[in-house]
Amino acid sequence: MSSPQLPYERVRDEVARRAGLLWEVASALHADPEPAFGEHRAAALLTDELERAGFAVERGVAGLPTAFAARSGQGRPAVALLMEYDALPGLGHACGHNLIAAAGLGAALVADAVLAGTGGSVLAVGTPAEEGGGGKALEVAAGVFDDVDAALMFHPGVYDWVRAPLTAQEQYRVGFRGRAAHPTGSPTEGVDALAALIELFNVLSSLGRRLPQGSHVQGIITHGGTATNIVPEYAEGRFGLRALTTGALDDLAARLRTAAEGVASATGTAVEVERATVRYEHFRDSGVLSGRFAGHLDRAGITLTPPVPGVYLGSSDIGNVSGRVPAIHPFVAIMDDSGSDHTPEFAAAAASERGRRVLTAVVEALACTAVDVLRDADLRTRAWEGHRAGAGAP
Repeated sequence: MSSPQLPYERVRDEVARRAGLLWEVASALHADPEPAFGEHRAAALLTDELERAGFAVERGVAGLPTAFAARSGQGRPAVALLMEYDALPGLGHACGHNLIAAAGLGAALVADAVLAGTGGSVLAVGTPAEEGGGGKALEVAAGVFDDVDAALMFHPGVYDWVRAPLTAQEQYRVGFRGRAAHPTGSPTEGVDALAALIELFNVLSSLGRRLPQGSHVQGIITHGGTATNIVPEYAEGRFGLRALTTGALDDLAARLRTAAEGVASATGTAVEVERATVRYEHFRDSGVLSGRFAGHLDRAGITLTPPVPGVYLGSSDIGNVSGRVPAIHPFVAIMDDSGSDHTPEFAAAAASERGRRVLTAVVEALACTAVDVLRDADLRTRAWEGHRAGAGAP
């Protein structure tokens, strides 16, 4: 079945018309970084632009003051353009979220302008707190993506990769409770909670040698006692868990709990194990949509390749969205691969001339892909078939 003729030339014209505005938005966000769940000025800037273009804006979605969903059109098919805009404390936009926000905004405005009145809907979703707060995960749980056919975004990086190798992750708090005593005056009366916590680290170190590829546990002691002449009655650690898939993460969390309970039984302590963060699922790429985006971006002279096997770039709450709807999350380089994000150098690159060129190219590719989703029923069918078939490791 052949695809209908799609208005890519008009997309290009609309992007060119808005290029200056979108760079102003990216620059304003870059100059005024706000941390996770505190992105009030960023959310206001983005929603004002969407309202000015005629989108119906709902603020505070999913109970999050800095989240929003802006819709133009009605019903299905529906495509969501995602925006991240939280910054890193002390580093500003060292993950390039100012570019992600401007790209999502621009693609939504352009797709709406090109397809206005032709059916379906464009949804611009503001997703706060990607850097640890899990805004997208909370929005997924609140149903924000329940009536969406595709979720599209990009991420600036140091590689040009067609898909994101993003793993699953979550953090746990483990607290051991024993009994305080003087270590010399009444040593047999004490039950050392810190010793139990240290033993858990030893057990996890041994366990780590038997974990599958991509799974690991990294822990720190967050409370180890109050004085050297008191047997600690309480000790607490925080453990970060990562795994290639969400299922493997569940298995790893079960192993952590089993180890903690075993240590508690052996040491005579009581233990509490509880999740301390929102869980980020692994990213499931929609190959058909990522391929379509890559083809559009190639016209701008940026060629995307598959990620290097065995290289993983952390975790993101886009994984939770990709478990609900077909989704894309390509990486497009704004600096060479000798650098890294979460650095001052990357923050500078997010406001550089190269960053500006990438923004314009990505807005066009995202908008063209959004138009494809809304106009091409065969593409939507193939994307949903791939999604329902599931995806393994990133």
